[in-house]
Amino acid sequence: MDKMCVIGAGSWGSALAISLHKNGHKVYVWTREVEQAEEIKNTRENSRFLPGIIFPEDLVVSNDLKEVLKDSKIIVLGVPSQAIRSVCKQIKPFIDDSQILVDVAKGLEKGTGLRLSQVAREELPNNPYVTLSGPSHAEEVSRFLPTTLVAACEDIKSAEIVQDAFMSPTLRVYTNPDKVGVELGGALKNIIAFGAGMCDGLGYGDNTKAALMTRGIAEIGRLGVAMGAKVNTFTGLSGIGDLIVTCTSMHSRNRRAGILMGQGKSLQETLDEVKMVVEGITATEVAYKVSRELNIDMPITKAIYSVLYEGANPEVAVSELMTRNKKHEMEETVTNGLFHN
Repeated sequence: MDKMCVIGAGSWGSALAISLHKNGHKVYVWTREVEQAEEIKNTRENSRFLPGIIFPEDLVVSNDLKEVLKDSKIIVLGVPSQAIRSVCKQIKPFIDDSQILVDVAKGLEKGTGLRLSQVAREELPNNPYVTLSGPSHAEEVSRFLPTTLVAACEDIKSAEIVQDAFMSPTLRVYTNPDKVGVELGGALKNIIAFGAGMCDGLGYGDNTKAALMTRGIAEIGRLGVAMGAKVNTFTGLSGIGDLIVTCTSMHSRNRRAGILMGQGKSLQETLDEVKMVVEGITATEVAYKVSRELNIDMPITKAIYSVLYEGANPEVAVSELMTRNKKHEMEETVTNGLFHN
């Protein structure tokens, strides 16, 4: 039985901790919030982030970072994307180079535009780093509903260790050496999911959402390939798979936030109502700036950026998308593979 730890007691970190425990591992969860730790210890429930799900009695929840990290074979970074750098700095004094870092956040660092593995590499250059991503809602994983994920790392042995740790009859994990593609698929789909929510909030139909998702995966692929990803990764779990689940489910914070803005709420009102991190908002800002630097056409991302950061009316943004210059689909989307600039 290996010791595993999860840094962060949000919904996803909690669900993965419960999954690791069910697989027979000794699991520790760290939270900086004393009240949250006490609640879980006393009630065995994380009522704010995962209500109704019971934590096993011997799953340890602690505020002691050193205790949680000591001798853990795998360290799951279950914090929002913008906290990855600070968390890596916090854990650095307490870990050694043999411990595998597993990132489960989906985002890009604001300001630098870096993928999260690049952020971690700057702070912890010697630790193996695996991205665990795919179409997965914490609410369903915690209830052991069949789910598939992908563990991505250039070092396939590290990916396989993570695969073995999480694999179960209800959680199937694949491996993929294209960490760049898996990271970008997970981060960029949040932008499209936010847009899908806006379309729902505006009262548009299934035709609109199908168009948005299809053209959205083309945008993701164009930017991803320009940033070094392999094109086929975007046809897999962290591309089309994650896009589908995030654009269609009310579990998705990004879609819920988009619905609220489509209904006319301001960005601040939306964040106040969702009450959790909406990764797609920051991802839109970062991806838009990176796409301009790389000269990659991303009209949907540009339209969502205009709504979030320039005060554009969502209906006007959709109208401008629909009335752009005419194009040939195959020239823009599929050429000897999937995507083409």
